[in-house]
Amino acid sequence: MDKLIGRHKEQSILKNCLESGRSEFVVIYGRRRIGKTFLVRRFFNDTYDFSFVGKHEMTREQQLADFAKTLQRYSSSEFTPELKNWTQAFDGLAKLLEAKDTSRKKVIFFDEMPWMDTPKSDFVSSLENFWNGWAAMRDDIVFVACGSATSWMIDSLLHNQGGLFNRITRKIYLRPFRLYEVEQYMDEHHFNWSRYQIAQCYMILGGVPFYLTLLNPHMSLLSNIDELFFADSHAMLRTEHNELYATLFKRPDNYLTVIRLLVQRKEGYTRKEISEQTGLGGAALTKILSDLEQCDFVLPYARYGNKRNNTIYRIKDFYTLFFYKYIQGVDTKDPHRWTHLSSSQQVASWQGFSFELLCLMHLDEIKQALGIDRILNDSSAWRSRQDGHGTQIDLVIERADRNINICEMKFSGTPYIINADYERRLRERIAIFRAETATRCSTRITMVTTYGVLPGKHSAIVDDEVTLDNLFAVTDDTK
Repeated sequence: MDKLIGRHKEQSILKNCLESGRSEFVVIYGRRRIGKTFLVRRFFNDTYDFSFVGKHEMTREQQLADFAKTLQRYSSSEFTPELKNWTQAFDGLAKLLEAKDTSRKKVIFFDEMPWMDTPKSDFVSSLENFWNGWAAMRDDIVFVACGSATSWMIDSLLHNQGGLFNRITRKIYLRPFRLYEVEQYMDEHHFNWSRYQIAQCYMILGGVPFYLTLLNPHMSLLSNIDELFFADSHAMLRTEHNELYATLFKRPDNYLTVIRLLVQRKEGYTRKEISEQTGLGGAALTKILSDLEQCDFVLPYARYGNKRNNTIYRIKDFYTLFFYKYIQGVDTKDPHRWTHLSSSQQVASWQGFSFELLCLMHLDEIKQALGIDRILNDSSAWRSRQDGHGTQIDLVIERADRNINICEMKFSGTPYIINADYERRLRERIAIFRAETATRCSTRITMVTTYGVLPGKHSAIVDDEVTLDNLFAVTDDTK
């Protein structure tokens, strides 16, 4: 099995569970393909006292029959118990574990737990009784619950208002890889790609570990994308979209309604705008936005200087953005479509937007490069109130030392050139920002680029620079 890349904090949590003086109920959650099962398998080296995987779209009777066979296998018995409900299943599990060595902690791993909770099932109540009435009374159990249906994991376990209320002892939310972790993966698997190419790959696949495993190190990036998306109608990632949302959410239609709206405008929408455009509102919209945020599909961020209704929502999942831009609704049978499009102005514009998102996803690295990571600061976006201006700034970092970094993010294959027209537009943007916000802070123009800004007579307007290399740095929060 492949080496476990990163996940140092998560491994530390699991290690503490094994060493603590109490039984531990660990919930591991995160979007599909993010590596939850891989983390558990590698950390515990596939050695459990009991392990069970829920089956998708199988009845309670089928789930219980599989559970009975698993009990038989772990007990080395010739007898398969007959289980009529989950209460009997958990009773059988307790008896199995009671026969184990009491001098060490016993590890139980339930993978894809949401699939076990079939309609009219007694699964959650039986789990509550198992934990409260047996496992929590001991000090030698590590119960690991894992699942991709993030909304179920949160609602049924983390936010449980019944018998599991405040019973979860540890939670691990697995996020996508950051750039430095993707680079580690590439090095481990002998990809000879530059950081520029890795960034291009990230802007299509994001930091989703499973998607990275589909890449072929003996092929170019362009050929890999063609193979994964355009080779034919059944290309691996061409069909991923439907499975992705259907797996995460029981009723994905309203989630996809919001997603399809958000992909239309790069700067995102306020909650009010989303409600007006989709017809969704109230508690239903609140849950949809919360679930999409929890699954790393949506990025909520503040609008500078706006204290009321100031949250803007925008897509943050690179795969989703790429799918709706180049796959959904596009009728093409060209197996080399990405290779043919790669040098077009359309792709250049799309990469410019994607790089802005890449920077927002690596905000900690930007702050570290600027040397302000230990200064109290607040990040937001700003949009002019004057419709005629159409002026906006995607990243404003206001600092406690009374400085404001106005960040411009530019993706380029060479050092970025600031010409007279761009310098003029920068000065106008700063002037409008200062006038409308009435800020008394010093404003600093900060360029975040791939290879830096080319020195020239117009580049003196830049106060600070951050390059692609800085985005690959390891920060204190990711060590």
